[in-house]
Amino acid sequence: MVFWTWVLIANIISTTEHGFTYLNYDTNFGFLKLLTLLTYSPSMKVTGFTFIRNAILYDYPVVEAIRSILPLCDDFVVAVGKSDDETLELIRQIDPLKIRIIETTWDDSLREGGRVLAVETDKAYQTISDDTDWAFYIQGDEVVHEKYLEPVRNAMIKWKDRPEVDGLLFDYLHFYGSYDYIGISDKWYPHEIRIIRKNSNIYSYRDAQGFRKENGRKLNVKPSGAFVYHYGWVKDPLAMQRKQESFHKLWHPDQWLEKNVLISDEFDYSGIDALHLFDATHPAVMLDRINSKNWKFDYELSFNNLSLKSRFKMFVRSKLGIEIGYKNYRRI
Repeated sequence: MVFWTWVLIANIISTTEHGFTYLNYDTNFGFLKLLTLLTYSPSMKVTGFTFIRNAILYDYPVVEAIRSILPLCDDFVVAVGKSDDETLELIRQIDPLKIRIIETTWDDSLREGGRVLAVETDKAYQTISDDTDWAFYIQGDEVVHEKYLEPVRNAMIKWKDRPEVDGLLFDYLHFYGSYDYIGISDKWYPHEIRIIRKNSNIYSYRDAQGFRKENGRKLNVKPSGAFVYHYGWVKDPLAMQRKQESFHKLWHPDQWLEKNVLISDEFDYSGIDALHLFDATHPAVMLDRINSKNWKFDYELSFNNLSLKSRFKMFVRSKLGIEIGYKNYRRI
């Protein structure tokens, strides 16, 4: 953290022709805000972590994912699985000073419930040093908007010295088809834990969706005050089809794949129940990717076909503030 503080200071302070130094508030406001974010707080160490394989082949925005939370992290661990593309080199180019790579080999025989994803998550988590206070987890298709960095940091500071809090919970926006639509039915998970306390008793659960602690107990969580933007269902239809044909192998045997996964050149995005138009801004790290999008997906919102179950859950949540359904955590 000390090194990065001085890097920011060097970018903020300028020297006049008379030898005096001053702070250029107009041109360096972003640096000042980030400097305050990183330094004007109690001592706290945060380590980011993730896993990835074949990021280029399956068009994962993993670079954007890592960069989106890197300003909050003192260091970052990436478990890079042996890939069929240049994923390893892609990760090496992000930030060699902050990022530590561990090279892994996935056990593709673990085809029950996506178990291999949790195994790879734990490989990264278990290498985090014990002096870390919070471990910030991000998956290769998840991005945090820069407007949430300060609230998240404040939440970490607030609960750091409260050992009964195991982690912080994030809300989710699930984009589908293109960057213009989000899923609204109950098929999309609304919340997940993405910041956990560094604790040897905590481990990745099932298919790396969330975390548990000893004896399978759910983690006690507080809200992070932030959303995760999930882009896993926004890809070129060619890349999405490749991902679907490969990804289901992590959950199902070959016989199931033959019956349930359509072999095609392109993924068909039309089979969706209900979407909502996204009218806010995307994270800044995503803008280049969004602007280079080379496929078109339009959805007629009048075609929305929410089930009675989904409608009831949405009504109860919006009117009564009550969430119905499975929760992989325990709010305290």
